[in-house]
Amino acid sequence: MTANELPWLATWLPLMLRSQRGHALLLHGPAAAGQFELALAMAQAWLCEAAQADATACGRCEACTLCRAHTHPDLRVLVPEAMAATLGWEPPAEPDSDSGKSKPSKDIRVEALRAAIEFAQQTSSRGRAQVVLIHPAERMNAVSANALLKVLEEPPGRARFILCTAAPDRLLPTLRSRCQLVPMPSVPRDLALTWLSEQGVPSPEVLLDAAGGLPLVALEWHHRGLRPETWVRLPRALAAGDVQAVSGWPVPVLIDAMSRCCEDAMRLAVGGSPRYFPAEAWRGLQPRLPPLLVWQAELKRVARHDEHPWHAALMCDALVSSASRALHCTA
Repeated sequence: MTANELPWLATWLPLMLRSQRGHALLLHGPAAAGQFELALAMAQAWLCEAAQADATACGRCEACTLCRAHTHPDLRVLVPEAMAATLGWEPPAEPDSDSGKSKPSKDIRVEALRAAIEFAQQTSSRGRAQVVLIHPAERMNAVSANALLKVLEEPPGRARFILCTAAPDRLLPTLRSRCQLVPMPSVPRDLALTWLSEQGVPSPEVLLDAAGGLPLVALEWHHRGLRPETWVRLPRALAAGDVQAVSGWPVPVLIDAMSRCCEDAMRLAVGGSPRYFPAEAWRGLQPRLPPLLVWQAELKRVARHDEHPWHAALMCDALVSSASRALHCTA
């Protein structure tokens, strides 16, 4: 998706462009609120050759056309190989790289970052700026982060950097200190619901709550086949040990859904209100804190290895059994 397809970014973009003070921005907040799309829109605005009065890109000049085609000579975007297809942005080819023969990396390669630093030190091809966008910045290892730190301390020429992250605490403190921190606001609920309805999502309020208020996550789950009625039935199905209710779910998705279920159950156990599920989803259930704490610890342990090549059916059975033990306490 592009920033133009996410209506809440239309309000954020001019504000963030006007608030820019330094050569390096650290855009932090939920990635699924359109973080990458917002960063790209900011980069395009900096490179635009006929910017509008509010500093946003015109969308018509040659520079904007090149940005949309991912061929602007003054823009370098660094994303992990494993995320490239999802984001719709293929990483530049690296000389002497054997990445085509190995599993796509989940990290931003040191070689790619060094090439981007060298790129930033060159003269702008079109006379505006050199922009390096790194997403997600927490995917840099220590070597990469230290290499970037040096160039942020002494920025070359008109180079600008945008670092995106959903976990700023995982970045080096020295790296954070050399960037202007730009927090992303939360997506207005009414705007998110309207947008999800336009995307064909039924009962969007159910999936939006399930996604923690993040419309892009809600849309992804809709595309994966999750239906609102399935989500509402999930706590009782797990309590009953109904494996069929989650049959075919990828293990990472199942762990995520169960973690949200566990959090809501813990909220109810201490007298709070559910966050991810409607109140009706908990009818007949009386969660108790001690077994929920055991379940939470188990989910955290499995989540650390959620992309391990588990036997999906056996893992699903084990996870549902744990959920049933934690939740099976009926009124």
